[in-house]
Amino acid sequence: MLLPKKTKFRKYQRGRRRGYARGQTTVQSGDFGLKSLDAAWVTNRQIEAARIAMTRKIRRGGKVWINVFPDKPVTQKPAETRMGSGKGSPEHWVCVIKPGRVMFELSGVEESLAKEALRLAGQKLPVRTKVVKREAELFES
Repeated sequence: MLLPKKTKFRKYQRGRRRGYARGQTTVQSGDFGLKSLDAAWVTNRQIEAARIAMTRKIRRGGKVWINVFPDKPVTQKPAETRMGSGKGSPEHWVCVIKPGRVMFELSGVEESLAKEALRLAGQKLPVRTKVVKREAELFES
């Protein structure tokens, strides 16, 4: 599972998920990418499930990039606990996803297989996604 080795603080505030992704909005490394259309918290388990679904589909071919990392701790109080007495302890880790973020990238496989693998990965995530292609770069001489 993905989780940070060390953080500055043990517990963070929840924050807001408004607005669009600021970085990683285009396919950088691979040929195809999985882009988010919604805002959500994606847990480390969901990222791992999507990665496994993708790698099983492409069967040892190609290369996979994971462009998201769960670095936000989510706290939870024990079951049947009265209100008050402080914030709960960190239970799991999430990554804040905003619309337009390319979460996974894939290269080294044919287009139909890549699209199917990314579609399967998208079904494991709590956001609506779409498969995007890398834009052709224009080189000037």
